Amino acid sequence: MTLRTTLDFLLHDWLDTTGLTSRERFADHNRETIDAVLDTCERIAREKYAPFNRLVDTQEPHFDGEKVTLPKATHDAFKAYAESGMLSAAQDYDIGGMQLPYSVEAAANAFFACASVSIGSSLLSVGNANLLMAHGTELQKQVFAHNEFSGRWAGTMCLSEPQAGSSLSDVATRAVPDGEGFESDPLGARYRLRGNKMWISSGEHELTENIVHLVLAKIPDADGKLIPGTRGISLFIVPKKMVNAQGELTGVRNDVALAGLNHKLGWRGTTNTLLNFGEGKFPVDGQAGAVGYLVGQPGKGLACMFHMMNEARIGVGIAATMLGMAGYYASLDYAKGRPQGRPITGAGKDAAAPQTRIIEHADVKRMLLTQKAYCEGALALELYCARLIDEQHTGTAQDAEEARLLLEVLTPIAKSWPSEWCLEANSLAIQVHGGYGYTRDFPVEQYWRDNRLNMIHEGTHGIQAMDLLGRKVLMEEGKGLTLLSHRIMATVNRCNGIPVLAPHAKALARALQDVGVATQKAWSTGVPGEALANAVPYMQAFGHTVLAWIWLDVAGCALDNDPQQESLETQGHVGCAKFFFHYELPKINAWLGVVQSRDLTCATFPEGAF
Repeated sequence: MTLRTTLDFLLHDWLDTTGLTSRERFADHNRETIDAVLDTCERIAREKYAPFNRLVDTQEPHFDGEKVTLPKATHDAFKAYAESGMLSAAQDYDIGGMQLPYSVEAAANAFFACASVSIGSSLLSVGNANLLMAHGTELQKQVFAHNEFSGRWAGTMCLSEPQAGSSLSDVATRAVPDGEGFESDPLGARYRLRGNKMWISSGEHELTENIVHLVLAKIPDADGKLIPGTRGISLFIVPKKMVNAQGELTGVRNDVALAGLNHKLGWRGTTNTLLNFGEGKFPVDGQAGAVGYLVGQPGKGLACMFHMMNEARIGVGIAATMLGMAGYYASLDYAKGRPQGRPITGAGKDAAAPQTRIIEHADVKRMLLTQKAYCEGALALELYCARLIDEQHTGTAQDAEEARLLLEVLTPIAKSWPSEWCLEANSLAIQVHGGYGYTRDFPVEQYWRDNRLNMIHEGTHGIQAMDLLGRKVLMEEGKGLTLLSHRIMATVNRCNGIPVLAPHAKALARALQDVGVATQKAWSTGVPGEALANAVPYMQAFGHTVLAWIWLDVAGCALDNDPQQESLETQGHVGCAKFFFHYELPKINAWLGVVQSRDLTCATFPEGAF
């Protein structure tokens, strides 16, 4: 199957995305308009992204002390993407949007992630603008968000600091009122920011005429002290270049300076930066301090920023998935054409017999099938989550509430599961290539390097796992976990009536029960340190159970359409489900074992014994 046939099946057969067109917001769309969007994005990805994936890996961004230089291919790709309208695909018609379902937007963006995730970081600009549409003033939306949706400006999210990393409670960037009347600036209460932000993707470039930074900072109290913890964090719009209330550049550079570029092992086509805010390199009105405009209420910035981070987590999951998929496609193509070895018969090997292609060897099929199960399963999960976002925005009150609860529980999985297991798929793609996989003559080593970053993007596994076990499965008296369990059991009950899937349905029901028991036993003492000591094994078991459910549901849908498995596509779906239940789901027993016993081996291991 191609990526397009996989997307078509998941969108239209499995998720019934075209059914959304009966809703008022999507009434102008149908199967033809959705296909046209996918056609356009597939073409742009093929022409403007894929041919230059290696080029942007070798020609890294260069900073000469004044500006950052990127290859022309990056400029061309961004221009084509912006002109396609995908930056504002889900937005209202009256601001230039297409009012597309988010599930269609996510599927369309999969083509770009598969072709070259390293070329563009449009995800950040869209997330930045969406946050402002949700929490900004009308003028902030018009001046900043609308210009990002058009591609005229780009956006970033500035959270981490050199001394703080993921510990946002330790943010030390300060924001002080910018003189008398600071609160009456038409663009928002005006502050001066001073501090440093690290690991800022696309923090400096010349792709657009301006960059809109969304910056977390703390407003000092009356004594000049910063409030400890996260409740003192506020959110500010800090443009690279100053603008007026009409969205026009004033010709003044804001006091935001690039301190240097970080050189990571992957995503080399995207700038990753250390930014200094307010150091005085570009004084505004003769004063040091980066000018920033408050978004929302003081001290409520982290809640606003989570609007962007949750979108970004699904985006990271899609990026990880598609990098795994790119490696799978490359290794599948290689395996079909690479002759090596001979079949073993009762008489042993016949050295005079013709060589067989490596795809005919069972172990190579195992590696390919593992990649297919990981990547196509992850893609289905990401599109399911995207479909939930559509439901949350346009469904009935009850359906929207259920979508919200499911997203709370599934988002940590949607981010972390692909970034772990699709990375493993990339490793297997290298192995399928043999020695050639370790060379730069083939693309699979770059896919692995690019994907290795996704394990830390938007929160590490440990952070996601503690969020899942420490908050999401407990929140609102476990409503989200209960609802997810009901959805899983609905699939179990449906597939119990399909002979080829009935054994898998029974295995999934047992797995779900085991996850529930582990959740209870982890928290049975009420001691967070004991419960969370094995949060990552818990998330791995939880994630594998979710993916087993996804595969069972996908296989059931395929058999509904093709009960006799006459097509290779149906055989692929059913075979992948069988593989996942035989080879992957049994792994959860080891993970849940340490969770249920609240094993403290790791937590109590003496530092000096390392």
